[in-house]
Amino acid sequence: MSGARSRPALVQFLPKLATVLGEGYRWRDLRGDTLAGLTVAVVALPLAMALAIASGASPDKGLATAIVAGFLISLLGGSRVQIGGPTAAFIPVVFAIIQEHGYGGLIVCTLMAGLILIAAGLLRLGTLMKYMPQPVITGFTAGIAVSIFSSQIKDALGLRMGAVPAEFLPRWQAYAEHIGSIQPAALALTVLGVASIVGLRRWRPAWPGFLIALVACTAIAVILGLPTETIASRFGELPATLPPIEFPTIPFDRLRELLPGALTIAFLGGVESLLSAVVADGMTGRRHRSNAELVAQGVANVGSALFGGLPATGAIARTATNIRAGGRTPVAGILHAVFLLVFMLLLAPLMGYVPLAALAAILLIVAWNISEMEAFRHTMSAPIGDRVVLLLTFGLTVAFDLTVAIEVGVVVAAFVFMFRMAETVEITSGVRLLAGEERENPADTRQRQLLPEGVEAFQISGPLFFGAANRLDDLLDQFRERPRVFILRMRLVPMIDSSGVHALRSLIERCRRKGIVLVISGLQPQPQQVLGQMGVLPAGSDVHLVAGFTAAIDLAGHLAHAAQA
Repeated sequence: MSGARSRPALVQFLPKLATVLGEGYRWRDLRGDTLAGLTVAVVALPLAMALAIASGASPDKGLATAIVAGFLISLLGGSRVQIGGPTAAFIPVVFAIIQEHGYGGLIVCTLMAGLILIAAGLLRLGTLMKYMPQPVITGFTAGIAVSIFSSQIKDALGLRMGAVPAEFLPRWQAYAEHIGSIQPAALALTVLGVASIVGLRRWRPAWPGFLIALVACTAIAVILGLPTETIASRFGELPATLPPIEFPTIPFDRLRELLPGALTIAFLGGVESLLSAVVADGMTGRRHRSNAELVAQGVANVGSALFGGLPATGAIARTATNIRAGGRTPVAGILHAVFLLVFMLLLAPLMGYVPLAALAAILLIVAWNISEMEAFRHTMSAPIGDRVVLLLTFGLTVAFDLTVAIEVGVVVAAFVFMFRMAETVEITSGVRLLAGEERENPADTRQRQLLPEGVEAFQISGPLFFGAANRLDDLLDQFRERPRVFILRMRLVPMIDSSGVHALRSLIERCRRKGIVLVISGLQPQPQQVLGQMGVLPAGSDVHLVAGFTAAIDLAGHLAHAAQA
């Protein structure tokens, strides 16, 4: 029996590749996956280099990440069509970590993030990612887009300046100070690259716009001998092979200061990979295994760190490209990594001629793609709480730090949710309140008419949690005359937490001091269990539990009569 029960639990960690091979993999499947893998590799080649440079690393680091992590994500992942590698979301995070801790610090952060993702998958936390508030996701995604855009101004304009500051405002201040050093050649290549990509997307959407724009800009720069910075002039000759595996030296005394960066990488990797898998499910009609995907992302990041690469996750744009090109199994993602390795082996000497302005043009388009302007505008029409969360997360992402932005955004979103939940909790009676307000609810009026003399009643509707528990504090003060019996109707209370228990205990104590007999009707299983566990129940002589309101009225009539006698 135990073995039978464990098998379904283990299925959620089974890679989709094993499922595909178990179903039978045919020659036509390989043919379609090969074409899709080649198509995605052509798209990923310029992106991997551009993303690495924007992150403050050399372009070969991006290629190594796309090859190693892309291979492992497809080999072990829980999605049939997910394509993994470096993504734009990591740019501000990686750039900041390299600036503060150096590239060695980034390797340790990536390794730690991989282990965190593996643990998250094994603990089955993949399903929790769907509870991330959408305004937070839209806010930090739009903020990342602005950060990517601002990071490319130097190369897009060819500014003659030193290292670009990591912070947003100092960065633009530095740009303003060096605006007079614009290189016309770099600006022209940037404009040409952007125009080529936009034009190809409009008139030839099936063509690899990034690669065509990159080749065109490189050819023009070489033929005309344009004075613009290239990959080779900044980084030297690119290696034609993957670096050897090297386990990093872990500075245990610095793990505490590196942990926030690792947590941010793990969070981004988990959220973006699962979002990409959800998008892929919508396009293919399949379902991914979220926990298997998290484990694969963790292994991929560990592998990338061992090869000196960058953080990796599922890439939504490349995954969509894979699906449109005919990819239907993880073999397409594996072949995409293999093709990238072949490109690296054969084309490394030629990649040195690529102008950095051409890569900047690619990233400007990437920034626009991930900005989610439509989602941003749509959320701005939402209730005020969602707008506050969106703008707060966006502003903190741009001006300060992505980690802070996510933490604050989630906390504020939680407070907004709690406020809204508290507002849904109703406590009604049908009596005239001390402030002179008359309840007009017909149900309240009927309830009032049924009560015997000397009996009052309130009904609670909604969860009695800490956001609404304080509304019980002045319940007894609502009556013009003190009742002999008080009925508290809790049939519509599905749950209660410790704050609600504390408020109810205080109400019981106040009833006892005032000589009021308390009757609780319709108590549901969860509140009854919690009240019992916390010692509030079983009831004493001054607290009575009944199944329904009719029984409560009958009991209250007898108790009121006995108290009067």
